[in-house]
Amino acid sequence: MNAIATAPVTSAPAENPWHNAQRQFDQAAELSHLDPGLRAVLREVKRQLIVTFPVKMDDGSVRVFEGYRVQHNMARGPAKGGIRYHQGVTLDEVKALAMWMTWKCAIAGLPFGGAKGGIVVDPKHLSEGELERMTRRYATEISVIIGPEYDIPAPDVNTSPKIMAWIMDTISMEQGFSVPAVVTGKPLSVGGSQGRNAATGRGVMFVALEACTRLGIDPKASTVAIQGFGNAGSIAARLMDAQGFTIAAVSDSSGAIHSADGLDIDRLIAHKKATGSVTGFPGASAIAASDVLEVRCDLLVPAALENQLTSENAGRIQARLILEAANGPITPDADILLEQRGITVVPDVLANAGGVTVSYFEWVQDLQSFFWDEDEINARLEKVMHRAFTEVWDSAKQHGVSLRQGAYLLAIERVAEATTDRGIYP
Repeated sequence: MNAIATAPVTSAPAENPWHNAQRQFDQAAELSHLDPGLRAVLREVKRQLIVTFPVKMDDGSVRVFEGYRVQHNMARGPAKGGIRYHQGVTLDEVKALAMWMTWKCAIAGLPFGGAKGGIVVDPKHLSEGELERMTRRYATEISVIIGPEYDIPAPDVNTSPKIMAWIMDTISMEQGFSVPAVVTGKPLSVGGSQGRNAATGRGVMFVALEACTRLGIDPKASTVAIQGFGNAGSIAARLMDAQGFTIAAVSDSSGAIHSADGLDIDRLIAHKKATGSVTGFPGASAIAASDVLEVRCDLLVPAALENQLTSENAGRIQARLILEAANGPITPDADILLEQRGITVVPDVLANAGGVTVSYFEWVQDLQSFFWDEDEINARLEKVMHRAFTEVWDSAKQHGVSLRQGAYLLAIERVAEATTDRGIYP
C-alpha cells in the first residue's frame, strides 16, 4: 500500500476528546474503587511533547508545522500508538488517543503502554516531496522520545506504510544502522509484517462474529452500515461481506451510498480506487454522509473520527449492535442513551485492537529478525481477539455493566497492578 489512506472528514468535533477519555476512565475508576493515588496517576498522561518545525516547500517558501507526541502510561512496557496527519489534530485529541491506547494494549494482553502522535496538516494539500520532508523533520524532532525500547509509532489517519518507512529511515540514519523496530506498519521490504495492513479491519470482523454469536444475531441475515471507507472500514467491509453480512451503506469524505440489497464490496473498492470516492457507485443511491449512521441496519461500524455519535443523534440510531472501528466515535452522553435503548456497543479499545496486536507481532519479528507467514499472523490475531472479547464480555457480565465499562475495568486493573508492582520511583 503506497497511497495515503484517507478518513472521512465530517463536522468538527464539538466535544473535547481528552475530557471524554478522562470521563470514561473516572466512571470505571469509581466502579473499581481504585486507590486515589493510582487514580490520579492514571487519569493524566506521563509525557507530552510539542514540536514546531520548518519545512521547505516545493516553491522555495518555508512553512512552519506543529506536531505532537504523547505518552500516557508505560507501566506495562514501551509506549505504542499511531501518528495521524489531519488539519483538526489537537494536543487534547492526541492525549485522549494515547490514553485509549493504554487500555487497548492492556485488554489485548500486550506488553505495551499507550502513546499517540500527530501533525496539524491536511496532507492532501502537500506534494509527495513536501510530505516526505515534513515527515522526516517531524521524526527527527520526536526522536528524543521514540525508539524500539521506548515508544513505537505506527500508521493512523492519513498516514501509510510509506510514511512509516521514511520515519524508520530517518531514525536509522541518525543512529548509523537500520532500526526496523522503531515503527510498525512498514512495507514488507523494510521489516513490515504480513497481515498488518488488514489487521484492524480483520479484528473488527472477528469481534463482529463474536458479538453476533453471543447476541443471537445471524450474520447471513444481517445488514451493516460503515462510516468511513478508508483502510479499516474498507477491509472490514470486505471481510464481513465474505462472512455473509450484507453491507448496505458506506461513506467516505466525499459522501455516502446505500443499497438495501447490499453493495458489491470488491467492485466498490475498485470504484473508489479508480475515482477516489464511493460516490457515484452504479446501482447505489446517494445519501447524506451523516445519514449513514442513521440508516436501518443490524450492525453499525463507525470507522472515521471521534465524536460522531453524540447526544444529538444517538436517539436516531437504528442498529442493534455498534462496533467502534474508529477511536472514540461515541461520546459518553451518547453511550448512556444507546445503553438505555438496549443497543450493544463493542468499544474501540476492544473492537479495533487488531491493528496494535499485529503491530506487536511486527515489533517482535523485527527484534528477532525472524518473520512469520500470513496464515500464522491471522491465526494468532484471531486467538488474541477471541480471548480479549471473552474476557471483556465476562467482566461486563460479572459487574453488571456495559461492554465499555467491562473493558475499562479489566484494563485499569491490569495497568494498576503493573504500576503498583513497579512502585513509585524513587
